[in-house]
Amino acid sequence: MNKDYYNILGINKDASKEEIKKAFYKLAHKYHPDKKEGNEAKFKQVNEAYQVLSDDSKRSKYDQFGAGFENMGQGYARGQGGFGGFEGFDFGGFQNGGTEFDFGNLNDIFSDFFTGGMGGGRGEARRGRDISTEVQISFQDSIFGTSRKILITKTSSCLTCNGSGAKAGSGMMTCKKCNGQGKIHETKKSFLGTISSTKLCEECFGAGEVPKELCEKCKGKGVMRREEEISILIPAGIRDGEMIRMTGMGEAVSKGTTGDLYIKINITPHPVFKRDGHDLVMNLNLKLSDALLGTKYPIETLDGEIEVTIPEGVSINEVLRVRGKGVPIGKNKRGDLLIKLNIKLPNKLSRKERDLIEQLKKEGI
Repeated sequence: MNKDYYNILGINKDASKEEIKKAFYKLAHKYHPDKKEGNEAKFKQVNEAYQVLSDDSKRSKYDQFGAGFENMGQGYARGQGGFGGFEGFDFGGFQNGGTEFDFGNLNDIFSDFFTGGMGGGRGEARRGRDISTEVQISFQDSIFGTSRKILITKTSSCLTCNGSGAKAGSGMMTCKKCNGQGKIHETKKSFLGTISSTKLCEECFGAGEVPKELCEKCKGKGVMRREEEISILIPAGIRDGEMIRMTGMGEAVSKGTTGDLYIKINITPHPVFKRDGHDLVMNLNLKLSDALLGTKYPIETLDGEIEVTIPEGVSINEVLRVRGKGVPIGKNKRGDLLIKLNIKLPNKLSRKERDLIEQLKKEGI
């Protein structure tokens, strides 16, 4: 059966190497047999797909010939040693009973699984959760920019201990669980053998020290749920549905990095103006006589009232352009205001109007 490696990883055929890597790490982490809800069969499929698609040469052959592009019966072992059941890999470089294996990127994989890789390494940094909210603004504010203040209830740094978790004046002491290292070394057994790893200390969360006495407000956590006022600066020219990212304004965690806040901007439609790129568009209804003879019209723009000259003999749907009355582009430039002219014809004529029109008709107008 011809396996669809792209479908296995859940990516498009034009996916970049980085997208392939991210998809693989996510799925491999999910299905790894050492996980509580792991699935060895799916883990093998994901690994097999990654081994092919992460290699330019193999990927090119696979795209051309499918999964049968190479002899899957050579260069690997079936059901031997610690890799029993892995099929279809070229693991060149690791000797096991006369058969060559190549770990490829497995060291990177297990670095993600065990937060330290084969033989140990760095611990996993803690990061707070990203959160999101929405803000409604007027059309005019979306054009010129504005600011807003919102109240959000979230996990934030404790104001009493400033995030340290320690009672005021008590100070900190060395963490006994990790002896001030902030990390704890472990060994895990898996179907690949015994793997040494390093994980973050759960007592001090990598800080290497803990409070001598706990803060009474947050109970030593350094964070707590509270309402926080946040000021948002909304830039000029923002579009409906755009997101503003505020780094470090998400939820906080003990001894870790605060997440981000994402704000979706919703814009209330304007009764007169619509946006077309950096231009503003509006409709203007003209009387037939004004269209024929020309006139001047007062128009209320977002900047205030202006007077627009309607030239003689304009036609239906003709567009007048007013420079510099559109959406800001940078600091010193703006788009234009486009005025679409609609000539309103009378639904019913009086006898006098009909006589005048008949005279114009005789004149060829």
